[in-house]
Amino acid sequence: MLDSKRLKKPALFRKSSEWLLFFGVVFLLFWLQVTWEYHSYKEFISKPFFYTWAKVLRVIPKESSKGNYKIVKLRTEDGLILYTYSHRKDLNFDTLVRIQLFPSNKITFLDYTRGSYILSRIVEVKKSKENLKDILRDAINKQHKDSNASNFYRAIFLADPLIPSLRERIDILGIAPLVALSGFHLGILWGVVFWILKLIYRPFQKRFFPWRYDFIDIGIVSLFILFGYLLLTGSPPSLLRSYCMLLFGWIAIIFGIELFSFSFLLIVTGVLLIFKADLILSIGFILSVAGVFYIFLILKYFKDYTRSYLFFIILSFGIFILMQPITHTIFPTLSPLQFLSPLLSILFIPFYPIEIILHYLGLGDTFDGLLKLIWNFKLGDNIDKLLPTWVLLVYITLSILAVYFRFIFIMLFIFSGATLLWLYLG
Repeated sequence: MLDSKRLKKPALFRKSSEWLLFFGVVFLLFWLQVTWEYHSYKEFISKPFFYTWAKVLRVIPKESSKGNYKIVKLRTEDGLILYTYSHRKDLNFDTLVRIQLFPSNKITFLDYTRGSYILSRIVEVKKSKENLKDILRDAINKQHKDSNASNFYRAIFLADPLIPSLRERIDILGIAPLVALSGFHLGILWGVVFWILKLIYRPFQKRFFPWRYDFIDIGIVSLFILFGYLLLTGSPPSLLRSYCMLLFGWIAIIFGIELFSFSFLLIVTGVLLIFKADLILSIGFILSVAGVFYIFLILKYFKDYTRSYLFFIILSFGIFILMQPITHTIFPTLSPLQFLSPLLSILFIPFYPIEIILHYLGLGDTFDGLLKLIWNFKLGDNIDKLLPTWVLLVYITLSILAVYFRFIFIMLFIFSGATLLWLYLG
């Protein structure tokens, strides 16, 4: 008799030749994208000037001796990301602007791809037509007297940018991953949507089509709903990665293919880069992939605890520790309050769907007082300090080796702990 515990689901690619073919296709299509992008870049810098429409993605107020101004992040109708500054008072998030751009040879291809300051002049500002996102944004604003609270909920529901003062508080608490829409939020939404649809579907299934597999039918509808949500939020890179993993994961479960594996993560990442090569320059996307990698690493070595309630604690604190060397190579803010983030991550799991329900009922301000206390809580002074790049390179090497060796997995925790000691005490 076969031991079911020893049976393993087949991997999508089992032969080295299949992997070579996959990587070859990914590299070819990725290179074609880069080549086309470089052609667009050369054409862009060859123009003395041109006009285009752009959408305001972010507005950052600044002060100087010459007066107040705004740094504005824009996305043109061709998808180009750029920064400019303006003294106009009618510039707000999500407005449309007619802008005159003055390209220059000083703009490098990397600047063009990831976004940079480009000499420009805003010639017209107009409010974009009201859409579903505007309606939801207004509904959230009406439920909160505190602007920080309304901004917080717009961020976790609609991917709106945080105002600088609130962003600083969020960074000090170390809960930026909870605010930036990612797989964490999408996973919760998938669970809520799937559960609600299942309650509706089950009575009809029992009476009319008991032979149907509910996971397929409900999964298709859930994925369509979440795809609409992805479009509504503007498809931020971390959420795009999460949705694709969810889609491929659903397909993998249906076909009985190995799901929680590093090869699965590699395949999804490769497919995303085929369709959107500039994701490779997105910090949000890179951190999102790194987070999933360490989730899989913890699952690999703590698989015996996955059915225990303790696993949520192990996973939350494990990801927090393992992500520290990567996070603090990119973000300089250090605060003792950041050690509360694993606990806040656990509490966020019920908090997120509860807040969706409360906002639907018009009671979104229920926890505003508590949020204000959390944001204003102080425990020591925060400092700005980054880890050297060589530390990140060593850590990435160890992380890859930890996939194959348990003792190196243990070394990762020791290494991460040592970096934290150096950051806070060095």
